[in-house]
Amino acid sequence: MSPTTENAAASLDDALVGEAVLGVYRQMFAALARDSGAVVDDPELVDVAETLLAAFADAGEEGLSREQMRHVCRRYPPEVFENRLRVLKGLGAVREVFPKPNQLRYRASFTSVVGLMFVRRMMLDGGQSEMHRLLALEQLNAADPRMTPEQARDGAEGLARAFRLWSVELVTLTNGTIEELREQAPKLWGTEEILLRAERLHGAILRRWPQLDRTCTDLRAAIYAYGDASRRAAARLSDSAGTTRNLTLLPPETWRTFARTATRDELAAVLDGFVFDAAAPWHEPSAVVAAVEDAPRAAPPRPAPPRPSVPDPGLSDDTGSDTAATDRLRDIAEEILRGRDRVAVEDVLARDWAAARRILADLSSAHLHPGLPYRLVWSDGLDVRAEGSPTWVTPGWFERTGP
Repeated sequence: MSPTTENAAASLDDALVGEAVLGVYRQMFAALARDSGAVVDDPELVDVAETLLAAFADAGEEGLSREQMRHVCRRYPPEVFENRLRVLKGLGAVREVFPKPNQLRYRASFTSVVGLMFVRRMMLDGGQSEMHRLLALEQLNAADPRMTPEQARDGAEGLARAFRLWSVELVTLTNGTIEELREQAPKLWGTEEILLRAERLHGAILRRWPQLDRTCTDLRAAIYAYGDASRRAAARLSDSAGTTRNLTLLPPETWRTFARTATRDELAAVLDGFVFDAAAPWHEPSAVVAAVEDAPRAAPPRPAPPRPSVPDPGLSDDTGSDTAATDRLRDIAEEILRGRDRVAVEDVLARDWAAARRILADLSSAHLHPGLPYRLVWSDGLDVRAEGSPTWVTPGWFERTGP
């Protein structure tokens, strides 16, 4: 075979592959096409396509006739239905059951349904869920023994390209208006989880195919760029929400723009439904003066009693002058110790609570008295005794510290 023939064969294969790719694209986005070369600009046209695809799913393998399709879409104008059916047939989303002349029954393409589901998901969160699915799929591929280095390189390069474009979009949103950033806020959801999954995938590819180090370096740089851009966008979004952190509140610049551009009727409509206090009635100045003069006077505050001129000597230094009280505490302490130097507090308090409460007060007084050689020592633990009284006890000791 001559080189010319080889080039011709390769070119023919390339053309067939390209046509197959274009065929899939046409079927995926047929529901969003206004004609063979333009995207719809009316949401109703997408609703017609979705209604038709749902009817085909319920019809089963027999498909639908043209009359049945028109009946399903009867709430739409005839010209709208005819236009949508023509576009869907032209792009391969709706085909004849059998390719023969005068075919009366049609079937829908599975690719078109999947494409519409994909678009619906993209509308909800701007591609977040699709990125999660893509990372999970690539993680499974990286663990597949049949995965080749070339396939891993293609997957890593595609993810790096997606992360770079995502980073550029987030940077643009951060530097743009706050209204647009709020509108695209779903693109900032789940950032940390996406970064974690992407880093795991990067590590899995690099460990299995070390020769892809340059590709993995590009992927890691794209991941970090996405992380930085998403954090900056989230920070600006958080700052715009104020201290309430309520993203449903409009930012101040939106109110200023509205106040400058709104008409008188639009400004008045903002206050519809609000109730204001009625205006205060007019009073003659003389009547106001008379009312103030006739108003009851408040009683003046009572003056404080005069302070003595003798200086205050302060507290007395004699803290042990009450000999009877000191002797009483000493007698109680010696009675409890009974010649010992140490006794457990829980043994002393093992009686009815009313008596134990008084004994504990006396022991605390003896402990705090500077002239008595006794002290209370408590531990840090807590013993729980469900059947005892009291039900919880902190171990402690009453000790003699001197003669």
